[in-house]
Amino acid sequence: MRNKLASMAAGAFLAKEWAKEKALAALTKKRRGIDGILVTVGLCIIALLICIAMRDQMIAFVNQIIGELTAKASNILGGS
Repeated sequence: MRNKLASMAAGAFLAKEWAKEKALAALTKKRRGIDGILVTVGLCIIALLICIAMRDQMIAFVNQIIGELTAKASNILGGS
């Protein structure tokens, strides 16, 4: 009788621990997903602010690259 009660108590304890682990895993998994989304949104906002703040410099940089590539292509195609 004692062994049966001890066995039942051990089984109940294991079931309780299993339920705790599953609940914790579910909560942790959801939290990681939310954290990842928040980090992604934050990085996008920072990138957008940098683009807005440095708009003129970015336009000048792109124009410089286009000008240099055009000159290089003209030299290659023109044979100069």
